[in-house]
Amino acid sequence: MDAAAGDCVHIAGPNGSGKTTFLRVVAGLLTPEQGSVRWQGQPIASDRDAYGATFCYLGHSDGLKPEFTCRENLAYEVGLRRRLDAAIIDGTLAHLGLSQSCDQPARSLSAGQRRRLSMARVMLAGAALWILDEPFTNLDVGGVNLLSEVIALHLDAGGAALLATHQPPAIPRHGVRRLDLA
Repeated sequence: MDAAAGDCVHIAGPNGSGKTTFLRVVAGLLTPEQGSVRWQGQPIASDRDAYGATFCYLGHSDGLKPEFTCRENLAYEVGLRRRLDAAIIDGTLAHLGLSQSCDQPARSLSAGQRRRLSMARVMLAGAALWILDEPFTNLDVGGVNLLSEVIALHLDAGGAALLATHQPPAIPRHGVRRLDLA
């Protein structure tokens, strides 16, 4: 399977088919039993640091610091990758409907709000490849539509996305290729 700029690939299959394992292999968190993962023609194992700088992974867990506020979570997590202006953080929180919650600790947010905050981290990472495992979990219809548009904007800008979801994603303006695992 190949993914290029502007591509969105839907990883599909029943529970236990290996969707999460597949994404973890692509992210370099697991070693493939056979085959290899290549990025820009090179095996990812040849320069893990360089490869790691090109993608952002969002797994089942939101990966947030529960005692940190929304702003603090983003400043800390994304700050490990690149410097961020406070106005950019606030703008991203507003875009995802989290302005009213920006100074609340993550532990006080609803599951859907935590998922949006996790997605804000992906948006701000500046990564070309988004690897998203069940990104629509805990989101209401409005949240699913918003996140779908965020993914579309990433693709419009030349990014790529791998999404493991149980439901086929509807990404505005983009066809979504499907990879079935059985």
